[in-house]
Amino acid sequence: MRRWRIVHVITRLELGGAQENTLYCVAHHDRSRYEVGLVAGRGGILDPEARAIADAEVDLVGWLRHPLHPLWDPVALLRLAAALRRRAVDVVHTHSSKAGIVGRVAARLARVPAVVHTAHGWSFHDEQPPPLRLLYRTLERAAGAITDRVVVVAESDRAKGIAAGIARPERYRLVRSGIDAGAYRRGSVPREETRRSLGFAPEDFVVGTLACLKQQKAPLDFVEAARIARGRDPRFRFFIAGDGPLREAVERRIRETSMRDSIRLLGWRRDVVDLLHAMDAFVLTSRFEGLPRAVLQAMAAGVPVVATAVDGTPDVVRDGETGLLVPPGRPEAAADRLLSVAADPDAARRRAERATAVLDEEFDLRAMVRRVEAIYAEVLDSKRR
Repeated sequence: MRRWRIVHVITRLELGGAQENTLYCVAHHDRSRYEVGLVAGRGGILDPEARAIADAEVDLVGWLRHPLHPLWDPVALLRLAAALRRRAVDVVHTHSSKAGIVGRVAARLARVPAVVHTAHGWSFHDEQPPPLRLLYRTLERAAGAITDRVVVVAESDRAKGIAAGIARPERYRLVRSGIDAGAYRRGSVPREETRRSLGFAPEDFVVGTLACLKQQKAPLDFVEAARIARGRDPRFRFFIAGDGPLREAVERRIRETSMRDSIRLLGWRRDVVDLLHAMDAFVLTSRFEGLPRAVLQAMAAGVPVVATAVDGTPDVVRDGETGLLVPPGRPEAAADRLLSVAADPDAARRRAERATAVLDEEFDLRAMVRRVEAIYAEVLDSKRR
């Protein structure tokens, strides 16, 4: 029985949950059943990891670019279709918005039998101007009509997609973003050593986040929450591990609020486990999400979580039970919750322990890959019939 040919398509391998989970699938698909390939725009921080997957055909290309572009997008569409036709691909699995739309149209042009798309959160959201939101929703509807299965990482994304008229309801499948929870239980260096390297004292109450500095993650809300919390409790110190287009605005806001001695901007970091274990609390101020991998990582590390109640986050952060939730766009509420964590560390620890316990098989990386492969088999079997 021949092996099926699968190609994953993603716009760029930035340091993020969608990209890391895509790479994990590429590296861990069952090689007795599948030949595996990846097409991604080059220039991402995870490019070396992609190239290191020796038994997958990895193409990091210059013509697949992130922003919508009237000249480059048709080029990407035609070149991708030609590449898929040349490989005689059986399944194309696209990820996120730009690659999701270009990749699915290219797959149909190449007459690929099965097309699967994972929406790691939708491309349209309430933070966009209405004309742009309408454009993205229209594009998602058109792409959904030629998609065999739409994978979502949260129930809220399924409901939002169906309400927007994207694909038929029976084509949706829920597959949680996975992590290796055991890998986060302890750091590679002592907690105090990491804190000292970041410039924090043992008595400081350290709050961190892992986030790209872009609109979705609302880093300016993080800075404002930090300013409020620090003004009420001088023990508070903060750091952001991540980078992105809003870095300059974040730096400017830190200067304006006189928080330069209290907030560290670390840029992209790969020592995520050590950073988590250096925290006394983790906070995520996102305005919209899919299912944030950083929250799962913090929970696995046993760090008390404060997060905005958006999209898939409440699926895992149950307010008062496994963490604390606040409304999006309300940094004063995030500051209040952080102050409550600092004021009652025993209650915070109990919530963190319950959070660690809920990361069962549903959020396991290996189970995630097997569920994705079951979707491929389901679609291919239906095509044969």
